[in-house]
Amino acid sequence: MTNDNASLGLLSGKVVLITGASRGIGAAAGHLFAAEGAAVVLASRGTEALEKIVAEIRADGGIADAVALDLADPTSIRAAVDRAAQLHGRLDGAFNNGAAIQRPGPLDTTSDQDVQQQFEVNFRAHWIAMNSEAELMRRGEGGAIVNTSSIGSRRANPALPAYGAMKRALNSITETAAVSWARDGIRVNGITPGGTATEMIDAWEAATPGVIEHVTASTPLGRMAEPREIAEVAGWLLSDRASMVSGASVPVDGAGGA
Repeated sequence: MTNDNASLGLLSGKVVLITGASRGIGAAAGHLFAAEGAAVVLASRGTEALEKIVAEIRADGGIADAVALDLADPTSIRAAVDRAAQLHGRLDGAFNNGAAIQRPGPLDTTSDQDVQQQFEVNFRAHWIAMNSEAELMRRGEGGAIVNTSSIGSRRANPALPAYGAMKRALNSITETAAVSWARDGIRVNGITPGGTATEMIDAWEAATPGVIEHVTASTPLGRMAEPREIAEVAGWLLSDRASMVSGASVPVDGAGGA
């Protein structure tokens, strides 16, 4: 387990945008990145929850701001990145973490609406965000982008077929962006978390009782991850300590995919 009080200053002086920052992994990342020295711009639809996190970070001496973001709306995504530029004049890092879970069920019962939502939020939103973030990073000295995918993108995903498909597509554009933008000094990586104790898996458990027990039993470390443990990996990838790491999709699943 991580020590919540340990700080290495991994992100000192950096401006980092975090999407999906109102809860779960994104909220943990906001606290962690700020503690590691970053000025964080927290983006999510849940602005009331964001303001609470901002207040907590500021109370601890960190730098944080909140911005409204609807990942299904391309204009809203670009506006959130523009807001980071207005606040700080640059962008050094971006953690594209926001996502939508699909209604669990097999391929043949997944609705057209579910597929459309998965495309808009779990793929197109990242495409737009990455391009907007990279454009801003090019004005400076480059930067680093981390996309949250899923361990379910690395294999068949019969319970969440549309979710798994869009996350696999996200892996592809993560790798492509890493190659395409390397000359601009922009690193792009992904993380593929396994079972994590967030509201998302609670919703899945409510729809399909027994999921949490199954995930825990199938994880060699014998437990689900805490949100901060996922954020720790993203923070390292955004830091200069990972200066030669780009185009990777890092599993954070307690050896569950081994």
